[in-house]
Amino acid sequence: MHLPISLAALAASAALLAAPIAASAQQKNEITITRQPGILYLPSHVMEKQHLIEKEAAKLGVPDLKVTWANLSGGGAQTDALLSGNVDVVNTGVGNLLLLWDRTKGGVKGIVANSALPLTLITRNPGIKTINDYGPGDRIAVPTLKVSTQAILLQMAAEKTFGADQMTKLDASTVQLGHPDAATMMSNPRGEITSHFAAPPYSYYELKKVPGAHVVLTSPEIIGGPLTQSQFFTTTKFADANPKVVAAIKAATFVAIDFIRKDTPAAVDVYKEITHDNMPKDEILDMLKQPGMMEWIAAPKGTMKFAAHLHKVGTLKTMPQKWTDYYLPITADLPGN
Repeated sequence: MHLPISLAALAASAALLAAPIAASAQQKNEITITRQPGILYLPSHVMEKQHLIEKEAAKLGVPDLKVTWANLSGGGAQTDALLSGNVDVVNTGVGNLLLLWDRTKGGVKGIVANSALPLTLITRNPGIKTINDYGPGDRIAVPTLKVSTQAILLQMAAEKTFGADQMTKLDASTVQLGHPDAATMMSNPRGEITSHFAAPPYSYYELKKVPGAHVVLTSPEIIGGPLTQSQFFTTTKFADANPKVVAAIKAATFVAIDFIRKDTPAAVDVYKEITHDNMPKDEILDMLKQPGMMEWIAAPKGTMKFAAHLHKVGTLKTMPQKWTDYYLPITADLPGN
């Protein structure tokens, strides 16, 4: 699922920055990578099952690399683990990358993106067709209040619709709920949650199963195109000490994306095996046929627009001049934005 941006977690980790990041600065033959659950991370599941990072590392002169994959429930937990030196690389959302890049003054940077699947604002309220129709009594579930990607996208949409001084207009309508709980509430006709800014597969499930559910807005409509939902990033100390491993992660991402596109059913088999997701295979395949659901993209997309909003509201102290400011040089050849 999409990764909520945990400002509190980042603040709590600030004191850990200096020593733990330095501790990563050594050549490694064993690394740990974290990710969250969900179809957004399908490339990582293919990489794990097919040992793609290990294979690419061997080609580059790092034989016998051991890669351990760890599942963590949220972006804040992942960034904590990275800053404390407990993991080497994380696979999570663009907001987390931007916040850590800012707070470490460039000590954390992206390696490569991997998915830009859409987030979808869904409602079962028949009276709501656009965000203009939301009133004081309406409730919108988002993963984390104010700072999750969904909450920030709502602010961006409100600014575009109501004006710069109204970007927080919908904040009062948001309720913090994880995607599984939000989907359950959406299925309850008597529940107070009538809207959910959902990530796949929950968006697919709700549109298919919840009576009257319909789309209000999508992340591509707000951003003006795809928005990267997950990417690999690490500390620059780790990247400097392990350039071949970093290059292997980038190369493996391209192999995984190519595999997903060429043999989607086999990729879904891998996903179900790794995640134990009990959603029927045919439903997952149907979900991946929906608009935007094959946006497995290695180049960062929409990230500068996201950064501009975070800087405008004061979350980012430093506004990057270009997307390559918060990505490692190895990614600069990609058509990012």
